[in-house]
Amino acid sequence: MAEPAGPKTQLMGVVGAVGLALLGFIWRAWRPYDAVLGRVDGLKGYHDVSRHSDARRIPGLVLFRWDAPLFFANAETFHEHVLRAVAEAPTPTRWVVVAAEPVTDIDITAADELAALDQELHQAGIEICFAEMKGPVKDRLKRYGLFAKLGVENFFSTLGQAVDAYQDRHGIGLHDPKESRE
Repeated sequence: MAEPAGPKTQLMGVVGAVGLALLGFIWRAWRPYDAVLGRVDGLKGYHDVSRHSDARRIPGLVLFRWDAPLFFANAETFHEHVLRAVAEAPTPTRWVVVAAEPVTDIDITAADELAALDQELHQAGIEICFAEMKGPVKDRLKRYGLFAKLGVENFFSTLGQAVDAYQDRHGIGLHDPKESRE
């Protein structure tokens, strides 16, 4: 019969487990999940089109969700993934709406990358907007001077409001009464 592990062995096991958990957390923050969103009949809200093949997308609109804080380690990836979502859109893109509720923080490096993305999209005739961004994240953008540059009119309380604004500005009559004017 084997002897039970001593306190030192147990401590090393706990430290190893914590270390692995921390590495997993860092990896997920560095390379977070993102999704293009669409409407699914019978489901409230907007859902990942890669998981719902029947999701409907609005012509010219890319709803993009980023599931992590934006910081120096993932800002360039965010930029690349937004551009990829635009390139893979089924119709020419006029607006990108970032579903920003999962974005809990943004650092100065990410703000600089966001400014570069805004400029690149603007040159292509595409407007970037944000929905569901938390107040503290908006406060950071204000401190960095980016909130006003992006335009206060490009921040929406809900995805439904952003979609309605897009449809109103572009004369698209696809309003969803379940999501509209929230």
